[in-house]
Amino acid sequence: MREQENRAVEVQLIADLACPWCHIGLARLNRARAARPDLPVRVRWWPFILNPHLPPDGMDRAAYVRIKFGGDASARQVYERIREAGRQDGIEFAFERMARTPSTLAAHRLILHAEEQGRGEPLILELFEALFERGEDIGDRDRLIEASAAAGLDRAQVADFLGGRERAGDVIAAHQRAEQLGVRGVPVFVVGGRHAISGAQPPEILTGLLDLGASAPAESKATAR
Repeated sequence: MREQENRAVEVQLIADLACPWCHIGLARLNRARAARPDLPVRVRWWPFILNPHLPPDGMDRAAYVRIKFGGDASARQVYERIREAGRQDGIEFAFERMARTPSTLAAHRLILHAEEQGRGEPLILELFEALFERGEDIGDRDRLIEASAAAGLDRAQVADFLGGRERAGDVIAAHQRAEQLGVRGVPVFVVGGRHAISGAQPPEILTGLLDLGASAPAESKATAR
């Protein structure tokens, strides 16, 4: 068991929960992992904030779309391309259900907290599905508590955590570190601390990256925290 743990490949996923391509990227990473069932892979979340100036309660989705895409017609074209890509990975995007574009700071904080308890990955997946497949506002405290419970975390403990500012500084520092490394868009996959690739790459590309990470000892040059 110890030998297998030592062989584990660490993947740092630089991402934001508000990014639909990050949802697709994680699904493709999981397909790559499935192609290497004997290779242990640990995924660590590296926060990146695409909309750092959003207020804590987010922004009306229609207003956000007008600002970001210049109108509904342009947004529909972009979203259709994302929908088609998502379907190939078993994701049914429901952009029409989204009433707000959320601030993701609290969700990032919560993921870092969940990772300490070994529940980071289930929470990440739950939050992506909540936002993009069910249209829920993952900037809302009650929604975050529900998502945490679904991921196996204690409701009362999560409520207490969200009532403070713990890990907020870590989220901001991780975002700034990514920017210093030249990250301008997400997702970015950093494998073994030394190999990085950007974009929601096909599973076969990510499988090759996992193999590359498994072939050499990890380094810590690229790290969020």
